[in-house]
Amino acid sequence: MTDKKEIREKLQRRKQRRQKLVRLTAQFFVWTGIAVLYYLGFSLFFDTPVEYMLKHSTDDLRREYTVLSQRYDSLALVLNNLSERDRNVFRTLFESDPYESENEANNKHIASYEELIGRSSRQLKHDLRQRIDQLEKRLTELNDTYLSLQTRIDSIGLQCNNIPAIQPVINKQLTLLTASYGMRIHPFYRTLKSHQGVDYTIPEGSRVFATADGTVRDLSDRNSTSGRTVVIDHGNGYETSYSHLSQIHVKKGEHVRRGDIIARSGDTGLSLAPHLHYEVRYNGMRIDPIHYFFMELTPSEYQRMIRIAQSGMQSFD
Repeated sequence: MTDKKEIREKLQRRKQRRQKLVRLTAQFFVWTGIAVLYYLGFSLFFDTPVEYMLKHSTDDLRREYTVLSQRYDSLALVLNNLSERDRNVFRTLFESDPYESENEANNKHIASYEELIGRSSRQLKHDLRQRIDQLEKRLTELNDTYLSLQTRIDSIGLQCNNIPAIQPVINKQLTLLTASYGMRIHPFYRTLKSHQGVDYTIPEGSRVFATADGTVRDLSDRNSTSGRTVVIDHGNGYETSYSHLSQIHVKKGEHVRRGDIIARSGDTGLSLAPHLHYEVRYNGMRIDPIHYFFMELTPSEYQRMIRIAQSGMQSFD
């Protein structure tokens, strides 16, 4: 009897411990759930100090960004107006369009790239199709122009050698041309004056070449404002002039060929420093010589020379 009673008591105590453990486990999960629900509810309706500070700092940044964006738009508008006014002044003073610097070209490239990013695939396909059509049309026009030019070249034949087509000095780096055709500041009068040729700043005694086949039409001495000058008649209405020379190696009436050395550069006449002043005339009118270097320059070199020439506003004669 005693053994049975002890067994029952042990079983009862074990059962009580099990019940107590289950009850504690249930209480733990209940309180944990309550804590989680409380935290979630508190987080939904109330901010912690850190969250409150972060939210308000974000609001401050957003307001500051809005103010800065407005200031940026205002400054961009002012800069655009100034740039346009500067271009208008340039056109008025120098009677030519201002060239685009590399920075402006890069900015335009970036702007066009950003515009492409914002377009949809359908718009890009449509624009690409339009550009292809335009290129095909342009290609057809260029082909017709090429055939026309080829016909004219064939009809002219050897007379092509009588068209100025090279530079009158050795200028492989394209850095010697310092003043181009157009309105330039006179070195002595300090006023704007029409500069109807190009200036090469080269050491005195440098070789000067005939730019096309022709006949020496005129020679001038050093007493003129242009100093010692050689004028070559190339026929077909073309003439070239080489001024401020130190020595002349040809005679009046002499026939010369493209690339012949006709003189040495100098500082004669009304000249600021040793240089060569070169002119191209067509039917008596002085024209921009920079367009008559096509036998030497690639398209990229031609564009570079134009930028170099237009950046210098000071002539040497």
